[in-house]
Amino acid sequence: MAHPHGTAEQGGGYGRLLLTGAAGGIGRAVRHRVAKFAQCIRISDLPGVLPSDAAPNEEVVPCDLADRRAVDTLVAGCDAIVHLGGVSVERPFEEILEANIKGVFHIYEAARRHSVKRVVFASSNHVTGFYRQDERIDADARKRPDGYYGLSKSFGEDMAQLYFDRYGIETVSIRIGSVFPEPKDRRMMATWMSCDDFVELLRRALFTASVGHTIVFGASANAHTWWDNREAACLAFEPRDSSEQFRQKIEAAPPPAPDDAVAVFQGGVFTTMGPFDPLPPV
Repeated sequence: MAHPHGTAEQGGGYGRLLLTGAAGGIGRAVRHRVAKFAQCIRISDLPGVLPSDAAPNEEVVPCDLADRRAVDTLVAGCDAIVHLGGVSVERPFEEILEANIKGVFHIYEAARRHSVKRVVFASSNHVTGFYRQDERIDADARKRPDGYYGLSKSFGEDMAQLYFDRYGIETVSIRIGSVFPEPKDRRMMATWMSCDDFVELLRRALFTASVGHTIVFGASANAHTWWDNREAACLAFEPRDSSEQFRQKIEAAPPPAPDDAVAVFQGGVFTTMGPFDPLPPV
């Protein structure tokens, strides 16, 4: 494996790169674009949802992240991991537990067993979703998850820190904002990230030397932002796109009420979801 210095083109890339969550929205968008980062891309998602049209340098390996043995087999032979897999929305805790909490534990344990030294972890802005939209925070701000999903991503970041401190596995945790073709509402004007900027951030996360455990907020160069990436300066990430091109379209729609969660909290509607299936009163 090439040592992760410089760019993929300079360093020659990895031998085999694992991409989990390859059938998800972001996974589908970046799957073919990360091909230049390694000689071979091993793509994975739940059985039955992966595409059958593998490219010449792709290996398609279905895997349930909740299955520890299957994840160990999945990671074997890989040099680096881009971990996008898991439940990507707020759901009952039992669902989050299997894919996002057990799953990320299985990924890091497999990385330890198979001497993988670089992970890119898809964290989320929902780790800090209970900050208000009139606050500006950096990676040192106390975590304030806005639901079970955000809680699971907070756990994943703690796993990344533990496995760096104890085993030397380096991770870039990307607190992803909103990776969509365009923002859907006023909140996303601040959280939006273009696919181009996300792929560039993946490149820097994979090939920047000595990242330790670095947390970076994933957003484009939007005119209004709640996040300061000073703690991720080692990545030298400079997004090029901006949500401003969509402002006229977004502001043509009626604004939410001033006390609506989507206008108050950085996590938006996630701060209001649940509880799920509460037990009957005793």
